[in-house]
Amino acid sequence: MPLKISILYGSVRTERLGIKAARWLTEVITTKGHEAKLIDPLEYNLPLLDKRFKEFELGLAPTNLTELSNIFRAADAFVIVSGEYNHSVPPALKNLIDHFNAPEFEYRPVAIVTYSNGSFGGIRPTEHLREIMSDLGAVTIPAIMPIPNIQDVFDADGKLLDAKYTERADKLLNQLEWYATALKEQRGKGLPS
Repeated sequence: MPLKISILYGSVRTERLGIKAARWLTEVITTKGHEAKLIDPLEYNLPLLDKRFKEFELGLAPTNLTELSNIFRAADAFVIVSGEYNHSVPPALKNLIDHFNAPEFEYRPVAIVTYSNGSFGGIRPTEHLREIMSDLGAVTIPAIMPIPNIQDVFDADGKLLDAKYTERADKLLNQLEWYATALKEQRGKGLPS
C-alpha cells in the first residue's frame, strides 16, 4: 500500500552534510512506491517559535505553517534526519517540530536517522527525539539508522558511496512501513477517546 511519508530535516547551516542523506532517503522512499515529501527548514523559513500553529485563529496562521500542518496531517509516517549539536537536536529541527502539536503527529510512526562527521553517527539526539515525538503522540519505531563519518558516505553531488547503507535503509523503512500500515488501518477505525 503506498504511504505518504514526510522527511523532516534539521539543519540550516551553510555547509550542511545531512541534506545529502535526507535527499537520498527521499529517493529511496519514492523508489519503494511511496509518496515522499522532504521538509527542509531552509525552504519554509520559520521564525523562532512565538505562536504554535494551533494558537492562531482559524485561517490566520502564516501560509508556511498552514502548508506544513496540512502536509503533516496527511502523512502516514515520518522520517527525521538529525545531526547532533551539543549532544542534542539541532535548533532548526526543534523549532520546526515545536510549531506544531499532537494533531499533526499523533498515532503516526517516526523513524530516526542521525548523522555526524565523527564515529558515533550523531546518535545522542535519538533519545531526545523519542521523548519529543512521544509527547506529540507519535510512535518512534525501534530501528534507527546512525550515519557516522557522513562526509565519506556521500559524494559532493549526494551520490551514495557506501552500499551498506542501502541495506540499512531497507531495514529501517521496512519497519516504518509495517508500523505505518498498522497505524493507518487503526486510525481509519477511529482514534481512542
